[in-house]
Amino acid sequence: MGITPQLITAKENPAVKLYRKLARTKKARVQEQLFVLEGYRLVSDALANGAELTHLFLTQEAVSRYGQALPEREGCKQLSISDELGEYMAETEHTQGIFAICRMPIQKSWDSFLKKDGRYIVLHRLQDPGNAGMILRTADALGISGAVFCESCDVYSPKVVRATMGSLFRVPILVTSETEKVFQALKQQEIGSCAAVVQGEAELVGESTYGTEGCAVWIGNEGNGLPEEVALRCERRLTIPMHGTIESLNAAMAAGIMMWEMTKSAGGRSVK
Repeated sequence: MGITPQLITAKENPAVKLYRKLARTKKARVQEQLFVLEGYRLVSDALANGAELTHLFLTQEAVSRYGQALPEREGCKQLSISDELGEYMAETEHTQGIFAICRMPIQKSWDSFLKKDGRYIVLHRLQDPGNAGMILRTADALGISGAVFCESCDVYSPKVVRATMGSLFRVPILVTSETEKVFQALKQQEIGSCAAVVQGEAELVGESTYGTEGCAVWIGNEGNGLPEEVALRCERRLTIPMHGTIESLNAAMAAGIMMWEMTKSAGGRSVK
């Protein structure tokens, strides 16, 4: 691949400074509409799924190990950096020496994002990057139509991006801070809302059916669950029956069970 022959060693290099700024602050990511990737798998998944890379950094060691496996992409600046600079840029303990700056996809309108027979997961005020990443991986594996991040953690933060293990580039995502707008959009597309709750009267998961119509399951915050005012806006309340003294499941585990039930009701087919 066409790596620039000039070896970059300075921390003050403009491209390196931009990478560090994007890795550290959401404000910079939002302003620039860019986010960062680290590691061969994430970078190769981004390329394979048509993501737009603006910069690709490889250490000297990474060029020899991975350089031939990464195709050139028009408009992407490919830079060679020292191994020491790679350690400086790394957010992981054992870096592979591959880094990239990626442009955020243009967010779809609600009309183009939602399908009447689709299956969706709505993450309301979810905060843990690991949970967010695991939910997107599960959504990817089960063929969920899309994920809505409503007042939730930054899906483009390095921790969430790493936790998705590439599913970020395959699962349609819509980010919003307006809960009411989510309900309005779902109603307009005749997609029913289901609240995942841990207490109160609710249908038991495994005994309830979703039919073939579109549906969206709302998953709440890790510590507090869905606010009652949000759950009351949903047409249905669903709960996972549990034995013993366990009160609730991890948000990602609960979301996985709900998504499995949604896709099972759709006949096990992909609904993307």
